[in-house]
Amino acid sequence: MATAAADARSAPRWPFTAAIFAGSFLLFLVQPLLARMALPTLGGAPAVWNSAMLVYQALLLAGYAYAHWLGRLAPRLQVAVHLGLLLLAALTLPLALAERSPPTGADPVLWVPWLLLLSVGPLFFAISAQSPLLQRWFGLASGADPYPLFVASNLGSFAGLLAYPLLLEPLTGVAAQSTLWLVGYGVMLLLLALAALPLFRKRTAGPRVAEAGQRVPFSRLARWALIASVPSGLMLSTTLHLTTDVAPMPLLWVIPLGLYLLSFSIAFAERRGPARWAAAGAPFALVLAAGTLFIAGTQMMPLVALAALLAMVLGAVALHARLFDERPQAAQLTLFYLALSVGGMLGGIFCALVAPLLFDWTYEHPLLLLAAAWLVGDRQPIAAIRETVAGPAAARALAVGALILAGATLLFWWRGEREPLVMVSALAAGLASFSLGRRALFTAAIALTLLAGGGLQRLAESAVPGKLTRSYFGTYRIMDQAGTRMLIHGTTTHGVQLLGPPERRRTPTSYYWRGSGVGRVMEALPTLVGTGARVGLVGLGTGTLSCYARPDQRWTVFEIDPAMVEIARSRFSFLADCKPDARIVVGDARLRLAGEPPASFDVLVVDAFSSDAIPMHLLTREAFAVYARALRPGGLLMVHISNRHLELRPVVRTGGEYVGMRGLLGSSGSDPLSRGYDSSWTALTSDPALLERVAKTEDGLWVPLPFGRRVHWSDDRASILPIVQRPW
Repeated sequence: MATAAADARSAPRWPFTAAIFAGSFLLFLVQPLLARMALPTLGGAPAVWNSAMLVYQALLLAGYAYAHWLGRLAPRLQVAVHLGLLLLAALTLPLALAERSPPTGADPVLWVPWLLLLSVGPLFFAISAQSPLLQRWFGLASGADPYPLFVASNLGSFAGLLAYPLLLEPLTGVAAQSTLWLVGYGVMLLLLALAALPLFRKRTAGPRVAEAGQRVPFSRLARWALIASVPSGLMLSTTLHLTTDVAPMPLLWVIPLGLYLLSFSIAFAERRGPARWAAAGAPFALVLAAGTLFIAGTQMMPLVALAALLAMVLGAVALHARLFDERPQAAQLTLFYLALSVGGMLGGIFCALVAPLLFDWTYEHPLLLLAAAWLVGDRQPIAAIRETVAGPAAARALAVGALILAGATLLFWWRGEREPLVMVSALAAGLASFSLGRRALFTAAIALTLLAGGGLQRLAESAVPGKLTRSYFGTYRIMDQAGTRMLIHGTTTHGVQLLGPPERRRTPTSYYWRGSGVGRVMEALPTLVGTGARVGLVGLGTGTLSCYARPDQRWTVFEIDPAMVEIARSRFSFLADCKPDARIVVGDARLRLAGEPPASFDVLVVDAFSSDAIPMHLLTREAFAVYARALRPGGLLMVHISNRHLELRPVVRTGGEYVGMRGLLGSSGSDPLSRGYDSSWTALTSDPALLERVAKTEDGLWVPLPFGRRVHWSDDRASILPIVQRPW
């Protein structure tokens, strides 16, 4: 006892806590920072972000494996090896994207991870081992339980996650961010050295991991990995669900990841009360999320988002708390965290790579809800319900109720009666609440809640070829309704075509109708820029704008998603009916435009959307320089800025002024043929006479592009915070 007390005094907790916090903070700064650096070079494809996340998860797994291997050495040798590795990794500083150009014909699926690995691999690998190593060292130096130090790791990650978009990105440029990260790395090294001092003061070296404790069976390691994979996957699927199917709001992706990190802090805390409360509420949160998963409508968005986030965070706390309860002795700590890292990567691989290949919709989200339900459904936290439904008779009654609800679901769906299905879904949710403690029955009731609440309808859509399409760039739905065909990406309609005879099919609609800003300009193009215009279009959509094309014009369309090209050609007839000879260039528009000869276009229309947001790298001053180079001197640049969440006018005007262009704003009312779709377009040019001609295309439509405030976006520095509007 005296020896343990002396060890605790010689190994205070705070240096270990500070060093772990600093390492995790830097890790979650380097991820968005490097992605920000890569954006202009690699483009704004979501595949780039997926590749980055997989690289980080792989490096984290490698770092945890290294920490486990290092634990086999004597403690003092561990410190020497790890400090040496960190100093070697520091030779790659300051942070910068590796100066490599992709070989001709290189597959971006392989090239992008390789480039990111070259850029940040050694640093990320070394720092990722910090948390399990320092926890292990603290246990050796003090004899105290090291697992609660994991709280500091996740709080540091959470702080880094918020610090980048809320502080660093708005206030500093990429170069300054890299310098600040370098300073933080030096501080982390000092804290690490200070934390390691007690290991050198100890008279005994302490037990080696290989010699201490009992061997952990593989079945237990697999169980840990399986449990850890579910909250990891649920975090990613919830993020995708919220940012595509609920509300494509800027910064919304931060919330699920931040809550996921906080779930570790709650689950691994020394005070177990919050973790127990979260575990008790998790099954009911899953019931609520299942019942609201398929609810649509802007007025219900807050409820749907809240239910999804509540299920994700409570489910994560419950499962992580179960892992904490099953944690091995400190001698096996690094092996425990290695298993958790394997599980986290499995969840990431399933959501980022496997699901997009297997599913035409985001089915991984309801599947992960069911997996979480299976894992947490073995306990009934409410004593009154537990006593009421105890015994085999109650179990049989609940099973019969589930069968009746399953039959009602099929019957009402077959008849096309949607309103009774809502009631069946509610009854299934109630059945789930009473089925807790019976794992299979609870999971089945959750499945019934999902199917009756809209899951069967979505499965029916998947059964129709071409109805749903999924790629790494998004999930697309084709809907035929009231004589129209709509293309929907997430919650945003990206195009509407009127069905019927050819003259009806060729009518431009939605944001591109004849009364819109772009419609007026396209109809007057011979007067504005002359005959034989060379037109460039960034973003294909359904191909609606092609129906303004004239036979003597040359059109080039830049589209990042090959799936969108296939949809425009097979499911909509704008291109085939109006401009079948249009040249289509697949790839990131900014990168492809930079490869075009100078002065290639008389008119360039930027209409690139990712659900409801224009990719940031298409609105920086460097992007406007690319547009100005691609346009002939005095050419016309049109930018679509209709957006529910971002006020893009000051960004566009500032970017235009950077390349010597002045602009007009044209905000039109709804298209009467497709019933809705107000639109806002900007027209920019360096030719004052051309700007006057644009203003005359319709009286009262065009006004000078208002400024409001200056918002400067560049590849080095850009933030959406100054232009975010009300979320709902």
